[in-house]
Amino acid sequence: MDISTTYLGLSLRSPLVVGSCGPLSEDISHLRQMEDAGAGAVVLHSLFEEQLEKDRFEVEYYRSKGAESYAEALSYVPTQPLFHVSAEAYLEHIMAAKRMVDIPIIASLNGSTMGGWTSAAEQIEDAGADAIELNLYAVPTDLNLSSESIEHAYLDIVRSVSYTVNIPVAVKLSPYFTNIGHFAHRLSKAGVDGLVLFNRFYQPDIDIESLEVSPHVLLSTPQDLRLPLRWTAILYHTLPMDLAATGGIHQASDVIKMLMAGSSITMMVSALLRHGIDHITTVEKDMRCWLDAHEYDSVEQLQGCMSQINCPDPSAFERAQYLKSLQTYQYSHVG
Repeated sequence: MDISTTYLGLSLRSPLVVGSCGPLSEDISHLRQMEDAGAGAVVLHSLFEEQLEKDRFEVEYYRSKGAESYAEALSYVPTQPLFHVSAEAYLEHIMAAKRMVDIPIIASLNGSTMGGWTSAAEQIEDAGADAIELNLYAVPTDLNLSSESIEHAYLDIVRSVSYTVNIPVAVKLSPYFTNIGHFAHRLSKAGVDGLVLFNRFYQPDIDIESLEVSPHVLLSTPQDLRLPLRWTAILYHTLPMDLAATGGIHQASDVIKMLMAGSSITMMVSALLRHGIDHITTVEKDMRCWLDAHEYDSVEQLQGCMSQINCPDPSAFERAQYLKSLQTYQYSHVG
């Protein structure tokens, strides 16, 4: 049985890909474990725009710090900032990853402004990454900032990166666009090779005792699958881009649903944090069993068979299904 697939022009042994996550990919030894478990590729943890800005600030800091000191003070060392994850360390991690495994390594850049993306992308390509995933994320709080200006800024980032590097570029989108399809079309025109649907933002919480706003990470559940499933099915074969599904991919049935909707790959993070990296092997085994039981010879046969353009009822992915869902739900409280 052939479970291989292609994504961003890369040949993958499987549609099971490890999504971007620090706890999973920062430890270089985990990458070999992922490959051995059957992962088709790995998306590394993100290099953030804030880290690039901090690197530039620190260069100036070390240039100027101590300039007023005497040249004889040879033992003088500027105080090291408390938090430091440099772009240089990220590039070294890519090179180590490429030495460690044979599966594709996809770098991740996370930002919302032009920053130093072009330079960072070039260095990532030189370090040996097989592709770049641009994670576009901003929380606009300026009431005078229009949606058009936000999208224009995103497109500028994407164009600058995709036109600079020769490796494939994917964009990890949020679902918070007035018309996702229209923006996806604009991204395609800007040179994007693939879309990752969708980014799950870690929303803040409030501690009612300490009166503090605190970060609170909630891992996904299979219910989170519904949103990327809908939009993957709608966008499948409407644009010349590969589609990757992320969020809610926990078991073989989730993978199969997303392949049916039209995704080229499925990315797992929360399931691996809960069950361990070897969970990839379990999902692959269950997926193979299902494909065999339903007489599929390959993953390719499955892809897109339940997308909007191929399913028996295309309206199921649109507003008409909303009314039908409300009409068929039954109240069943007992007690």
